[in-house]
Amino acid sequence: MSANLMVTLAELANLKQLDKEKLTEIIKNSLYQAISKRLTLENELEIVADFETNKVYAKFKKIVTEQDMSLGEISLSEAQKYNPDAKIGDKIPVEMPISKFEPKVIKIARKVIMEKIRSLEEDRIIFDYERQKNQIISGKIRKIDYIGYIVDIGYADAILPLEEQVEGEFYKVGDIIRAFVLNIRKRKKDVVVILSRTRPEFVKKLFEIEIPEIANNDIEVIKIVREPGIRTKVAVRSLNKKVDPIASCLGPKGVRIEQIREELNGEQIDIVLWDESPEQLIANAIGADLVEKVYLAKRGKFARIVVSKENKNLTIGKKGKNVKLAAKLTDYKLDIYTEDEFEEKIAEERRITSHVSDIDGVTPKIAEILRSHGYTSVQDIYEATVEELCNLEGLGRKTAQKIKESAKYF
Repeated sequence: MSANLMVTLAELANLKQLDKEKLTEIIKNSLYQAISKRLTLENELEIVADFETNKVYAKFKKIVTEQDMSLGEISLSEAQKYNPDAKIGDKIPVEMPISKFEPKVIKIARKVIMEKIRSLEEDRIIFDYERQKNQIISGKIRKIDYIGYIVDIGYADAILPLEEQVEGEFYKVGDIIRAFVLNIRKRKKDVVVILSRTRPEFVKKLFEIEIPEIANNDIEVIKIVREPGIRTKVAVRSLNKKVDPIASCLGPKGVRIEQIREELNGEQIDIVLWDESPEQLIANAIGADLVEKVYLAKRGKFARIVVSKENKNLTIGKKGKNVKLAAKLTDYKLDIYTEDEFEEKIAEERRITSHVSDIDGVTPKIAEILRSHGYTSVQDIYEATVEELCNLEGLGRKTAQKIKESAKYF
């Protein structure tokens, strides 16, 4: 192609890292669009772009006329220089280098070519990064903006938005960070890669990188729940009987999990052994060494967990994160009790669902007195004081004390 129009075809393709066939098609179509406006269909225009010879030219047929008045015409006298037998109406094939066309035509063609190359380049960038979507990439902090960190990742800038940053993590310009490619967005003039360091998928990819047994499908990651910067729980199971999923994830002397924690700036990571039994899964999610008993509700996804008094705070976790994450991991609503608290809760529920007539010492007459004053369940009597009960007409102190004592040990 003319040096005035563009660098060499091969240089252009290599510079922009574009497909040569697509680039050739763009150049040919753009030149055809610009030049065809000066010709008619009779001229049979064809654009040739040859990477091997680096030549770009137009082939078309000029129509023989008395006097040439346009690009697509040739005078009879001129035509006869090519063919002595030429006559009016004949067509003379010609080849014309692009550089010989009017500057205006070249300028129009150049503009169209550059616009299409820019679009093709953006498509290539999107394709390149679409392949990296849901992967981890590294980049350098180029700028700190109100929308987040602007990260240089090579072909394009990436953004680590505020909502995808871990609270408490701070970076300065020039720092190298790793992040999860969340999305690719095409804007008017460029392509933007959206990054995240908060998503559970980021942790999963770190596990796949650091733990070969996961990458080799010997271990499956079932589910990950996360409080970014605080704690993450990863449920795993072995697909190979010879592989211990917990030991593999921890690594020799815990080196694998420590490398992941280091990337997450010290975030607590719990490896949870997946189990098909809800009770065992809940115990594993909380911490099997902390749990004494798990009771599932007969209806709904509710569970009560009994732990020792010493372990209750550990079970709940800092700011309640341990039990909250365990609930998310298991899809159960979890309540934590000590043995005494659990027994009291069960007794309270029994009292609530039992009628005053079930209390020892409550005759039908006394039951009617109690009901008429709004005392219908054993729990109502349990919560009432002896003085309150004594004030009911027809109820003496001894009776009040007796039914109050019975409600206490119901």
